[in-house]
Amino acid sequence: MSELRVRKIQEFIKQEVSQMLLYDLKDPHIGFVTVTGVHVTGDLREATIYVSLFGKSWEKAKSLEALNKAKGSIRKELGQRLKIYYTPEITFEEDKSLDYGMHIEGLLKKVHDEEKDKAPKEDTEKED
Repeated sequence: MSELRVRKIQEFIKQEVSQMLLYDLKDPHIGFVTVTGVHVTGDLREATIYVSLFGKSWEKAKSLEALNKAKGSIRKELGQRLKIYYTPEITFEEDKSLDYGMHIEGLLKKVHDEEKDKAPKEDTEKED
Protein backbone atom coordinates (compact mmCIF):
# COMPACT_ATOMS: atom_id res chain seq x y z
CA MET A 1 0.00 0.00 0.00
CA SER A 2 1.35 3.42 -0.84
CA GLU A 3 2.62 5.44 2.10
CA LEU A 4 0.64 8.48 0.97
CA ARG A 5 -2.64 6.53 0.99
CA VAL A 6 -1.92 5.11 4.44
CA ARG A 7 -1.20 8.62 5.78
CA LYS A 8 -4.43 9.96 4.26
CA ILE A 9 -6.42 7.12 5.82
CA GLN A 10 -4.73 7.71 9.18
CA GLU A 11 -5.66 11.39 9.08
CA PHE A 12 -9.23 10.59 7.97
CA ILE A 13 -9.65 8.08 10.82
CA LYS A 14 -8.28 10.63 13.31
CA GLN A 15 -10.76 13.29 12.17
CA GLU A 16 -13.75 10.95 12.00
CA VAL A 17 -13.16 9.29 15.36
CA SER A 18 -12.68 12.73 16.93
CA GLN A 19 -16.04 13.77 15.49
CA MET A 20 -17.69 10.55 16.71
CA LEU A 21 -16.36 11.07 20.23
CA LEU A 22 -17.50 14.66 20.24
CA TYR A 23 -20.98 14.29 18.73
CA ASP A 24 -22.10 10.68 18.32
CA LEU A 25 -20.82 8.60 21.23
CA LYS A 26 -22.88 9.24 24.34
CA ASP A 27 -21.22 6.99 26.91
CA PRO A 28 -21.11 8.59 30.37
CA HIS A 29 -17.99 6.57 31.24
CA ILE A 30 -15.97 8.30 28.54
CA GLY A 31 -14.47 11.42 30.06
CA PHE A 32 -12.53 14.17 28.34
CA VAL A 33 -10.76 12.37 25.49
CA THR A 34 -8.70 13.77 22.62
CA VAL A 35 -7.52 11.73 19.64
CA THR A 36 -3.83 12.54 19.28
CA GLY A 37 -2.81 10.14 16.55
CA VAL A 38 -3.57 7.06 14.50
CA HIS A 39 -1.26 4.35 13.24
CA VAL A 40 -2.55 2.09 10.47
CA THR A 41 -0.61 -0.95 9.29
CA GLY A 42 0.51 -0.98 5.66
CA ASP A 43 -2.11 -3.59 4.72
CA LEU A 44 -4.86 -1.46 6.36
CA ARG A 45 -5.93 -4.39 8.57
CA GLU A 46 -5.24 -2.79 11.96
CA ALA A 47 -5.47 0.73 13.31
CA THR A 48 -4.22 1.90 16.68
CA ILE A 49 -5.91 5.07 17.83
CA TYR A 50 -3.92 7.04 20.39
CA VAL A 51 -5.96 9.11 22.80
CA SER A 52 -5.03 11.62 25.44
CA LEU A 53 -7.11 11.06 28.58
CA PHE A 54 -7.64 13.63 31.30
CA GLY A 55 -8.60 13.08 34.90
CA LYS A 56 -7.49 10.87 37.74
CA SER A 57 -5.89 7.52 36.96
CA TRP A 58 -9.09 5.57 37.68
CA GLU A 59 -11.07 7.95 35.42
CA LYS A 60 -8.53 7.43 32.64
CA ALA A 61 -8.75 3.65 33.01
CA LYS A 62 -12.55 3.78 32.94
CA SER A 63 -12.55 5.98 29.82
CA LEU A 64 -10.09 3.71 28.01
CA GLU A 65 -12.13 0.64 28.94
CA ALA A 66 -15.33 2.30 27.68
CA LEU A 67 -13.61 3.25 24.40
CA ASN A 68 -12.44 -0.30 23.84
CA LYS A 69 -15.94 -1.63 24.58
CA ALA A 70 -17.40 0.80 22.03
CA LYS A 71 -14.82 0.00 19.34
CA GLY A 72 -17.24 -2.30 17.48
CA SER A 73 -19.80 0.44 16.91
CA ILE A 74 -17.04 2.96 16.18
CA ARG A 75 -15.54 0.57 13.61
CA LYS A 76 -18.94 0.02 11.97
CA GLU A 77 -19.56 3.76 11.65
CA LEU A 78 -16.00 4.28 10.46
CA GLY A 79 -16.52 1.63 7.77
CA GLN A 80 -19.53 3.51 6.43
CA ARG A 81 -17.58 6.76 6.32
CA LEU A 82 -14.30 5.33 4.98
CA LYS A 83 -15.77 3.54 1.97
CA ILE A 84 -12.89 1.13 1.54
CA TYR A 85 -13.12 -2.64 1.04
CA TYR A 86 -11.94 -3.61 4.51
CA THR A 87 -12.32 -1.49 7.63
CA PRO A 88 -9.32 -1.87 9.94
CA GLU A 89 -9.69 -3.52 13.34
CA ILE A 90 -9.29 -0.71 15.83
CA THR A 91 -7.63 -0.56 19.22
CA PHE A 92 -7.48 2.39 21.55
CA GLU A 93 -4.28 3.12 23.47
CA GLU A 94 -3.43 5.91 25.85
CA ASP A 95 -0.98 8.42 24.43
CA LYS A 96 1.46 8.94 27.26
CA SER A 97 3.64 11.43 25.40
CA LEU A 98 1.99 14.40 27.15
CA ASP A 99 2.66 12.90 30.59
CA TYR A 100 6.19 11.99 29.53
CA GLY A 101 6.80 15.52 28.23
CA MET A 102 5.57 17.02 31.49
CA HIS A 103 7.83 14.64 33.43
CA ILE A 104 10.88 15.65 31.35
CA GLU A 105 9.99 19.33 31.74
CA GLY A 106 9.80 18.85 35.52
CA LEU A 107 13.21 17.17 35.56
CA LEU A 108 14.75 19.96 33.49
CA LYS A 109 13.25 22.58 35.79
CA LYS A 110 14.63 20.74 38.81
CA VAL A 111 18.13 20.60 37.28
CA HIS A 112 17.90 24.27 36.32
CA ASP A 113 16.84 25.23 39.86
CA GLU A 114 19.67 23.18 41.37
CA GLU A 115 22.22 24.86 39.09
CA LYS A 116 20.77 28.24 39.96
CA ASP A 117 21.11 27.49 43.68
CA LYS A 118 24.75 26.38 43.25
CA ALA A 119 25.85 29.36 41.14
CA PRO A 120 25.58 32.11 43.81
CA LYS A 121 27.41 29.97 46.38
CA GLU A 122 30.39 29.54 44.06
CA ASP A 123 30.52 33.28 43.36
CA THR A 124 30.59 34.16 47.07
CA GLU A 125 33.38 31.65 47.74
CA LYS A 126 35.58 33.27 45.07
CA GLU A 127 35.20 36.70 46.69
CA ASP A 128 36.59 35.49 50.06
